[in-house]
Amino acid sequence: MNATPTVRTDEAATRQRQWPYSPRSVGHARRQLADVCAESGMAHLADTAALVLSELMTNALRHGRRTHEHAIATRFTPTADGMRVEVHDTSSARPRLKQAATDDENGRGLALVDALTHGRWGVTPTTTGDGKTVWALIGPEPD
Repeated sequence: MNATPTVRTDEAATRQRQWPYSPRSVGHARRQLADVCAESGMAHLADTAALVLSELMTNALRHGRRTHEHAIATRFTPTADGMRVEVHDTSSARPRLKQAATDDENGRGLALVDALTHGRWGVTPTTTGDGKTVWALIGPEPD
């Protein structure tokens, strides 16, 4: 997990939304992300981005605190060479990358995110109120 890198973004193409605290929101958010990827000429990243988003949103649903109906927010921002995916929840607990045992039923999500993003993901605490944003950069492997 690395510090937030400086990347050039296309703020005009950024899409933000709050989602109901429901497993159904994950699929709806994946469809919105696929649209943003297509509109930005990055349809080739849509499957990887959707998998990363699914893992981050599932973690937010599983480990976040439900404080009101719209407890999860997403932000999708095209960058110079990929897509930045952010998931905000109201828990201040930071996700941790761990090594799951072969017989564990859970605990592989962040390892998958780490592999798919080439280690370009992290956590940023919110500056107002409770919560955090978990972000990931999807794109080609850095040099």
